[in-house]
Amino acid sequence: MDIADLRKSYERDALDESASEADPLKQFERWFEQALSSQLPEPNAMTLATVGTDGRPSTRVVLVKGFDAQGIVWYTNYDSRKGRELAAHPLAALQFHWVELERVVRIEGRVEKTSAAESDAYYKTRPLDSRLGAWASPQSQVITSRALLVAGAAKAAAQYALNPPRPPHWGGYRLRPELWEFWQGRKSRLHDRLRYRLEGEAWVRERLAP
Repeated sequence: MDIADLRKSYERDALDESASEADPLKQFERWFEQALSSQLPEPNAMTLATVGTDGRPSTRVVLVKGFDAQGIVWYTNYDSRKGRELAAHPLAALQFHWVELERVVRIEGRVEKTSAAESDAYYKTRPLDSRLGAWASPQSQVITSRALLVAGAAKAAAQYALNPPRPPHWGGYRLRPELWEFWQGRKSRLHDRLRYRLEGEAWVRERLAP
């Protein structure tokens, strides 16, 4: 089959100004709850885009672990490529793509590390294997084989047993939104796009052409 022939008509739902929230966080909460109730596979998966010192963008999929009026939170290795890029350029973009609901949410803003207390609290909730894995993986670095990871996890298990502390190179990030966009697929590619941009202390909602 020719890839150029792949296409889908989006007809599941609509996104109208009169039916949307004035506050983008409330709109996101509504859509996120619907993604959860629809039992989508990994509804908390989001693409994170960062930019390196060479100006090259990069993306990867991470899992959102919390959101509120302060921002969107995820956890990772601070020494990873994304960690190094965020240290140099603390601006990023996030994207949720809920295929089954024909919806996309884009979020842009400034990124900061979460507090050590927040990172510690979340780290303690992780399964033991994941806590040990945070010690074992030199994320984004070239390694000779998987055996290095297995050996690293075994070393951490021998050293810390059932209570490994949070590694100093591992913790959370919080993106503080400055722009949101909600995309709902529509028929004939006339999709609904509502953008919320921060103007002073208020959110301005406006419709974008698809």
